[in-house]
Order: sequence, then structure tokens, then C-alpha cells
Amino acid sequence: MGLLDWFKNRPAQFDPEGFSDAVVAQAIDKAVTLTNPRLKLLDSCEETLRQPVEKCIAYLRDKISVMPPPIPVSEANWASEPVLRAFFARAPDLPVVLGRSRNLRTFFDKYADAEQASIILGMTYNERHVQAPSLQGDVVQRDIAQTVIDFSVPRVRICGHTEPEIRRLLGVQSFEYLVAQAMTEISETREGLRGLEDSRNLIRARLRLLQQQGPGLGSLFDAAPDSVEQRQLETQLLENERQMEKYGSAQSVLEYELECLRDVLENSENYLRFETRQIRLSTLNVVLDENSTDAAADVAFTMAILSGVPKVQRAFVTGCLTRGEMPQVKLDLANAERFL
Repeated sequence: MGLLDWFKNRPAQFDPEGFSDAVVAQAIDKAVTLTNPRLKLLDSCEETLRQPVEKCIAYLRDKISVMPPPIPVSEANWASEPVLRAFFARAPDLPVVLGRSRNLRTFFDKYADAEQASIILGMTYNERHVQAPSLQGDVVQRDIAQTVIDFSVPRVRICGHTEPEIRRLLGVQSFEYLVAQAMTEISETREGLRGLEDSRNLIRARLRLLQQQGPGLGSLFDAAPDSVEQRQLETQLLENERQMEKYGSAQSVLEYELECLRDVLENSENYLRFETRQIRLSTLNVVLDENSTDAAADVAFTMAILSGVPKVQRAFVTGCLTRGEMPQVKLDLANAERFL
């Protein structure tokens, strides 16, 4: 099964309420299939991965289970929901984002009887530290250091019928992300090994050419082999073989890949963290303390901190919306004429 097949056909390998031996076995199988199916040739494969996979699923389950409850996501709810006001500068921006979500449109198209969808609304999170005047009561204070939170690039990619379903899907995609990190590290090692093999082949080919300049045509044209270059190439070949020994045999390479996958799943928190945040923000998304008299609201959301490749921070909330909140698709006839 290919990578895209796995993305399209995700089994219920992650259950926020717990997991069985069958779920763990299924997760191990998918992790190995994605990373390198030949890992199954190692007798120790399943035994090596069982505990790390159990630990990984338990970690994701615990983090996802404490996320804030879902909120109604709608243009009408923008004024009364602090996190929506922090995410979007204007209420009309919200339905525009919902309308752009291909996954959300596909969901409502596929399930014609579904009047409501549960979603995960994510935003890029960035902190800016600036010097700006502060208003304390009616008095303008001199410039002070302030932290401004920027939320941008809104996306709705995870959607489903219920809140437990989208939490499970978030767990599945998080598991996939961790496996992908192991694949990245393994790929770098494979590239290094491939480079050494290519270099060894080139050195050997050059040595053969030098040696052929002795007997045969070499002697006919009185072209003696370059002994200095030959010694240099032999030294390079020895160094190349020394580096190749670090990788060992084909089985050793497989064992290394299995160990790499095990390490990533065993230490999931080093690559992916979920943090519940509650920040007091002004109407301009300036972080305020409890003593501030400026108009402010407490904004609660979850932070996904991805420390692998690439490094990303995303703020997100779980929510629900009705089919009626989805804007109608309008044909852009003016631009369409250009393609006729």
C-alpha cells in the first residue's frame, strides 16, 4: 500500500478513549509499511516497536483529550467568542475561510444528510515584540515593551460528524507526522550511504583506468600509470570503505532504520507537543496582564508545536458549524471567459 493509499484509508488506529492490542498491532503495521516494508524481515520488528507505539498513542491520547471544548464557528458568533475575534479581524472573514476549505465542502457534498460538521480550525501563530505607548486609564504612558500575537493563514482541513471523530483524526495525523519524521532521518542516512557507494564506484573505475595504462594499449603509447594519483585513489578508497563499515551489512541498515523509528515513537514529545494556552488579549491582540485596565478578553486555544522538519507552530480550536454557515459557490464568469 502506498503513502497516498494510507492517507486516504486511515483505519481507527487512534482512539481517544483507549487502545487495544489490535489497535497497537495495526499501528505498528502501518508505521513499518510507511517507513520500509522490509523491516518486517527482522524477527525483532514487532517486539521492538510495541512499547514505543503504545507510549506514543498514550501520549497523543492524553494531550488531545484535554483540549478545550468545541465552539460554534459562525459569522454570527464572532462578536461573542473571544478566540474568533482574536483569529479574525472582521466577522465576514470567517465564512470566506470556511468556503475555501475543500475538505469541508467535500464533507458536506459526500454526506448530504449531515446538517452539522465538527472541524479543527487552525492558524499560524507568531509573536512580535514591539515598543508602543500604553494607555493606563486616561494617561498615555511612554513606550513600553509589548507582545503582539499574530494569527494568520487560517485553514480547515480536519472535519467530521462528531467531536470524538475529529479528535481521533487529529491523533491519526499526529501519528503520521511522527512516522514521517523517522522517514526523514532514515532518508538522510540512505542518501549518505548512496553517496558513499557512488563515490566508491567512481574511485574504482578511475583505478582500473590507471592500471590499464600499463600493459596493453598503455605500453603501446608509452604511457606509464600515474603512481602518485594511484596512491591517492587507493587512500580515498580505504577511507571510503572505512566510512561504509559504519553502516554495516544490509541487515545492519535495516536494524538502524528500525531503531530510528523506535526512537522517534519513543520520544514523541521531542517532535510534537500540544499545549493548552489561555492568554489575555486586547482588541489589537496585545498580550495584557491581569492588572491592565485595557479592554481585553481571555482567549483559549491549543498550540501544536512541531519541532521536526519543518518547524511549525499552529494555534487551533475545535468547533462545529451548520451547513447553512457554508457560503454558496459563485461562478466567476469574468475570469472564466479567459479559459474558453
